[in-house]
Amino acid sequence: MTINGFGARLGTALRESSPLCVGIDPSAQLLAKWGLTDEPASLTAFGTAVLDAVQGLVAIVKPQSAFFERHGSAGIGALERLCADARTRGLLVLLDVKRGDIGSTSQAYAQAYLSEGAPFDVDAITATPYLGVAALKPLFDEARASGRGVFVVARSSNPEGQRLQSALVERDGADVVAHVLSEVASVNAASAAAASAGKGASVADPLGPVGVVYGATCETSAYDLAAVRGPILAPGLGAQGATVDDIARRFGQCRRNVVPSASRSILAAGPDVAAMRAATQALAAQCRGALSGD
Repeated sequence: MTINGFGARLGTALRESSPLCVGIDPSAQLLAKWGLTDEPASLTAFGTAVLDAVQGLVAIVKPQSAFFERHGSAGIGALERLCADARTRGLLVLLDVKRGDIGSTSQAYAQAYLSEGAPFDVDAITATPYLGVAALKPLFDEARASGRGVFVVARSSNPEGQRLQSALVERDGADVVAHVLSEVASVNAASAAAASAGKGASVADPLGPVGVVYGATCETSAYDLAAVRGPILAPGLGAQGATVDDIARRFGQCRRNVVPSASRSILAAGPDVAAMRAATQALAAQCRGALSGD
């Protein structure tokens, strides 16, 4: 049996709605701004309002797991229900959990988020590669088998990450960012080859099941992002300073693979659902115009 892979499903969703991804980040500060108490029940009210605002306008939503986890088991329950609700509404769900470990622990994370019947009903998760990209293989394998995806952090915009990400790892001068991009490209190439040979569960897709996270405020000229052949999550649109035109310029020839992510610039309009919907509609239209064309 072949499975419609994450790359194909994401590509279709990007074309049919917009490339925009909206984050769902119920921080204590935003809950207070919305007039909500900082307790588990408020997480559901917050998440439902965001889904009401973005449904039909964006391809994918990105709940930040940490803001739910801080409420313990009740928060995790709210997150599970939010993910299921989003998928029922036809939205893809990218859960921002940034997992990354080795061996049986990595396999356990794969079972929690990416396997068929996993407790978290999501389409993809974020992962960190700093125990080695190869250590994420259980995530990649499970994602390909179930038609889900993984986004590996390649470059972030936070100053604390720059020294590590720019450190040289190869004699030819390649840095950590280039190494991660190359490793992810190899994973997608192997996945495509296996699917073409009929050895994988997923059909061959134009976009592979493994994407990268690359900050929207970061320059890209030193790297061949098109070679990744996977989706590129670009957080930082709006409140962090990146514009849609910035993203179109920076990502150039692979801009059609880019999924810009905005959170605060949309959520700040809440709790008024109509106001959030208007903000989403405007930003989604800009993304379609700048990123979807040839």
